[in-house]
Parts: sequence; C-alpha cells; structure tokens
Amino acid sequence: MINKPITENPETYDAIVIGTGISGGWAAKELCENGLKTLVLERGRMVKHIEDYPTMHMDPWDFKHRERQHPDALKNQHKQSQLWNGGLTRPDTKHWFVDDLKHPYNETKEYLWLRGYHVGGRSIMWGKQSYRLSDLDFEANKKDGHGVDWPVRYKDIAPWYDKVEEFIGVSGENLGLPHLPDGKLEPPMELNCVETDLKDKISENFDDRLLTIGRAAHITGNKHHEGRSKCQYRNRCMRGCPFGGYFSSNSCTLPAAERTGNMHLRPHSIAYEIVYDEKLKKATGVKVIDAETNENLFFKADIIFCCASTIASTSILMQSKSKRFPNGLGNDSGELGHNLMDHHYAVGAQAEVDGFSDKYYKGRRPNGFYIPRFRNLGDDKTKQKNFLRGYGYQGGASRTNWQHAVSELSYGKNLKDDILKPGPWRIGMGGFGECLPYHDNKITLNYDKPDQWGLPTVTFDAEIKENEIKMREDMRDQAIAMLKAAGYKNVKGYIGKAIPGACIHEMGTARMGYDPKTSVLNKYNQIHSVPNVYVTDGSFMTSSACQNPSLTYMAFTARAANHAAKTFKKNKDS
Repeated sequence: MINKPITENPETYDAIVIGTGISGGWAAKELCENGLKTLVLERGRMVKHIEDYPTMHMDPWDFKHRERQHPDALKNQHKQSQLWNGGLTRPDTKHWFVDDLKHPYNETKEYLWLRGYHVGGRSIMWGKQSYRLSDLDFEANKKDGHGVDWPVRYKDIAPWYDKVEEFIGVSGENLGLPHLPDGKLEPPMELNCVETDLKDKISENFDDRLLTIGRAAHITGNKHHEGRSKCQYRNRCMRGCPFGGYFSSNSCTLPAAERTGNMHLRPHSIAYEIVYDEKLKKATGVKVIDAETNENLFFKADIIFCCASTIASTSILMQSKSKRFPNGLGNDSGELGHNLMDHHYAVGAQAEVDGFSDKYYKGRRPNGFYIPRFRNLGDDKTKQKNFLRGYGYQGGASRTNWQHAVSELSYGKNLKDDILKPGPWRIGMGGFGECLPYHDNKITLNYDKPDQWGLPTVTFDAEIKENEIKMREDMRDQAIAMLKAAGYKNVKGYIGKAIPGACIHEMGTARMGYDPKTSVLNKYNQIHSVPNVYVTDGSFMTSSACQNPSLTYMAFTARAANHAAKTFKKNKDS
C-alpha cells in the first residue's frame, strides 16, 4: 500500500467532494451555495468549459482518417473501444476515455468498465437520457423479495427531481404515466415522420404501450440558464458542447459552485482513503496522491461526499480501513462491494420502411424515441410468468445516408445525381432491461496487482442471470411485434452478448437501506455508522429500475448535500 510520508494541508474545509462528474458537480454546487467552504477533488486533468474541447468544431475531413481510428491506435484502449464498434474511441472523442494499460482492472467474469479521468468526468460523454424513478421502482425489492427495501419513496425525491430538471434543462413530453412520473420539462424535440408513423401504429395495435420522444438533458425552451444556450442540433455532444446546450458539470454545476467563491477545485488529485478518527467517531479527511508530483497529501474536512463513480467510490471506502472498520469504512453489514448492477441491452429489432421517400428532417437531433416500460406494472394484465421487473426501449428512424451510392454498380453517368438522393428509411429499437440486485455480483480489491500509484486494482465478478436472460427474449420478441404491426418490411430481431458494464450504468455496491445490518447507507445517503460521510453516485442504488439513472443520481445528491449543509449549520450553531 502507500508507505510514503504524508503532508497535511493546514486548512480545514467545511466539506470535501471526491469527483467532479454528474454527482460531484451537484454536490459542489449545493454545498457551496449553502455557504460551505468546499474542496473538490478530481483525479484527472483540468477541463475548462469551451476552451478545453479540442474537437468541438472539427469536421470529418479535419481528421487524418476522417473519423475512423487506426487499429494500432486502439491497443491502449482495448476495453474502452469495445462499445459501439469503437465509436467511443474515435479521433474526435478518444481523449475523454482512459488508457486501459495505465489504468488496468481484473475480471473473474467479463466486464466493461468505461471511464473518463478529467474534470467533469463522464458528464461530458453521457447520453443525456433523463427519466424519473417511481414507486414501482422504489417498492420493487420489498414486493418481490430481491435485495432490501429502499428507505425512501417517490414523494421524498420528487421535489429534488423538480429542482434538478429545472436547473439543468430537460426536454421531453409528460405522459401522465404513474410508473414514469411527469417532470418539469422543456419543449420536446420532434419525432420525424417515420417515428411518428410508428407511434401511431403502436397506438392502433397495442393498448398497453406508447412511444414518445426521449427525455433528454438538452435546453430547448426560452428559460434562462446562466452561461448556456439552446441545443444547436449538431449531435457532437460527446466532444463537449461549446454552447452548453446539454448538461455537463463543466457547463452547469461547477460554474455555479465557482460563482459562490466557496469552491476550491483541485485536479490531479487521486483520493484513496477516507480517514476515520476512533476517538471522535467520525471521518476527519481524505488522503490523496498528487498525480503530477506523486506527493502523498491529507486534506481535512467536517463533511465528505463520495462522488467518484460507483466503482471508484466503493474502492475508496474498501481501502479506508481502521481498527473500527477492518473491512472498509462503514462496512459493518459486509455489503460493501456487493450487489453490483448495470442495465442489460444489445437486444431489439430493426426494419426497413417503404414510403416517405419525399420526407426528410432538419438538423442532427441528439435524441431518439422512447417506449416506456409496459411489463410487470403491478397488475394482472402486465404481469409476466417468466421474469420479474421490466424494460424500456430507445430507438430512432433515419434515411440511410447515401450508403447505396458506395456500390460499384453506382459508378457511371448517374452517380452524381444518385449520390445526392437520401437512401431509404430504416428504423430500429433497442431494449434497456433491469438487472436484479444479486449479492454475488460484486467487486473486490487485488492488492497483489497494484496500479502505478501502488493502489490495489479492482476485480469484477458479475454476470446477468436467468431472470435477465428470459427478459431479453421478450425484449427481442416485442420489438419484432411492434415493427411488424406497423407494416414495416425485413423485420429482424437480435440478441447480442450482455456484458455487465457495457451500458455504462454501473450502480450498487454501497446500497441504501433501513437496516445497518444489511445496507451501507441510510435514507440521506449517509454511511450508517459514519454519518458525516455521504455517498451519492451510483453506488447508493438499491435496485436498478430500467430507466437511465443519472437524473436520479443528481436528485439524491442535491437532497443529500442540502441535508449535510443543514446539519453542519445546526451543529455549528449548537
């Protein structure tokens, strides 16, 4: 482990936030706006909004191989490049994803761990899909006996969903569905003509499901968002948006924290241990390795927020050992590191669509359609015999962008005319399914294989199980059924390999619960036995639901940070 001398910073902060991604940015904003002097630690490099987005305005011809990556260039990102046929590590975005050789991990079973080590974290690269959880989700564990009961219900989180949506800007359509609660939404983006056709056909042929535009964290309305403007429909979001059209920590929450004058942001700071004081019976600070100087530092604070991402935060807690907590900080229950979840996808259907040859669309909409969950909604009609919980779909329709012009048969006098015509319409949808919280899906630390900083590497031991496998068959079959009912041709279903981590929605490993004997955190995201430590990234999740989880992370973080600030001020005044 770390045996070098530690330099103690003389200043004591009111709060320390570990991580600057979706959760860390919100923790920083809320703590700073409540007047707390806050140190924000980021293990990676500094990224300033606009000025540090190197490819934001580049066109395909500005890259040596257009937007293709030479295979030799992927050797250092052999894990990061496995998704979307290498689409995440193309020349325009590869700089946001880690070098797998410098940041290794171990696998008992196959796992894809996608990471971005820089200020803003994966808030720069996320898909922006933003959906609320409902009581169907918060009550699921209690009703079907998997995992432990959530210590909160929708009414506890609803006002924080409101706060987050209004601040970040979420566009979409309210539907009045109890299992997908309505929100404070900006005007929805438009479906194109084929998506609208599918929406109508689904309504005509099914009485248990509907199609809507995705709810996405993109500004579309006229409400003022300081320092940001509307989405420009460039669909270059993952490069970093110079307009601030979508939510990221860099464009939104960190600038808000900075404006208070209460934030000190420190990049290149690898947090690895939260120090617990046996006499005071609380955490007193965070040990950090400076990634540039290799110094070992200690920063003191009254409150600590773990927002480093699910795996990283839990790793820090597991490394934070003491006489009181020999198995990791707050790990009285033995659940720390267990109950690792992700959504499962790579399953659905696609089709070709005749007609609409005179129709097109304007811009590059950075969003698709959404079909909310319609299985196991708590009534006999939607109850399934083969599996528990449910899934939703995301998808889109488009012209096939001149691919027909590539054929050698196109060469000749008609090539110029032919290449200017859009190709035929295609449509597809992919399912996102819930994964149950299995105790034996877990991470552990390997001290025999340390990283370059001498810290233990993570070992993943997780897989999808029978419930998810059966769900996937239904996900494929129902996608086929909807496309066939719409009258589309050459409908083809698919079931790909479900690799945990591939959805990049990893969660669990430090779950919330009522009972300290079976959970790590209480209803306010505090460690049961160390209440001045809050954990508000995906690790707190008690079940996964099937909705994209980032909005939920933000809402819980805002709630926890305000609870922490209120408690801090109360203790200071007493």
